Amino acid sequence: MKKFIGIIAVVVIAFFGYLGLTAVSPDAPVAVAAKSTYSATVYVAGMGGHFAKADILIDPSNETSPISVANLDRVVIGDKTTHPTHDARIDSNDSNVLFWSTYVLDPQGKMHVGKSDLKTGNVVTDIALDPDPKASGKKPPLYCASGQSKKYFMPVFMGTEGYIDVFDKKTMKLKHRVFVSDMGYKAGTYKFVHGINSPDMKTFLVVMNQAEADGKGNGKVDFVLVDMKSLEKGKWKVLAKNTLTGEPNKTLTFREFFSNDGKYIYQSAADRMWVLDGETLAMVDEKMVPVEGSQIHDVMPTPDAKYAVLTVRQVANACDVDGKPIEGKDITDGFLLLYDTTAKKIIDKPVSVCWNCHKGIGLGDKTAVLCGIDAVWKN
Repeated sequence: MKKFIGIIAVVVIAFFGYLGLTAVSPDAPVAVAAKSTYSATVYVAGMGGHFAKADILIDPSNETSPISVANLDRVVIGDKTTHPTHDARIDSNDSNVLFWSTYVLDPQGKMHVGKSDLKTGNVVTDIALDPDPKASGKKPPLYCASGQSKKYFMPVFMGTEGYIDVFDKKTMKLKHRVFVSDMGYKAGTYKFVHGINSPDMKTFLVVMNQAEADGKGNGKVDFVLVDMKSLEKGKWKVLAKNTLTGEPNKTLTFREFFSNDGKYIYQSAADRMWVLDGETLAMVDEKMVPVEGSQIHDVMPTPDAKYAVLTVRQVANACDVDGKPIEGKDITDGFLLLYDTTAKKIIDKPVSVCWNCHKGIGLGDKTAVLCGIDAVWKN
């Protein structure tokens, strides 16, 4: 992967900007040459206490530049000490509202849940919460994923004990805290809880990695589909469940998306990506990450689900302000891969979205950790 960083054409986005997409492989299936284009404003969570904001145009038929990025900006919710975030969630009722939650405690020992006005970029509400005494919230991970219903925003506490909080969207008052232990999962038997709502908001998917006594994942992942109306009331009602198996302590699930029609679930799983049936939770496809040692952290499909963008982390060479590699020093870099859902193929053309930007502002020796993404699609 290190050699990729120096030679791949990079879309430079100032201050942790997010989105550039890969050129299509010349040996990719004909399905990649579809004429459809997609435009959106994308918001990407960063550990610097802000979201990268980018207007994008995706044209899969353009083999040299399938995506163009313009009007780059940031939506700031705090700084790197108070509001590191992994969670971006556009309000289903109002695309000018962005809900978010924080991944680490602030210096006062608080975790935060809030919402921002995307017209102004200003924080509308910022709720500071004490860590729950039942959860090991003294250090990360805290919140990472989230879902929503029409009335409620539901950030998912990633740590142990894991839980889903139910916040009233209008008042941002915490209505319920629903622990996965009440669904029969004992603390210590799982790690890294994530989840998201179905597009019709009738169900909510909860995803957990099974863990051994030493805390390491055993490669087995539980997918649990629950009833949304019950969850809104602080209760669990399990509708479907399935377990998929990967490699111990390498296959670790993170964020996920449903397709817009609810038929499929696109699940990041570190060393691989899974596509599941949206109702039965049966596996439809499995693809390993092309570069060994990298990790897939999110998968966002296009509105028609013909393609999906994979967010991937990878260790890369650090560099000095002149762009020269620093011997013996590595950083975590982020890059994107494209999945063709028709051909069921990951196109192996990674594009870095962190390293060149960091280098350009004199931060080439600093790790950049990006995670969750959401978008307002224009077509």
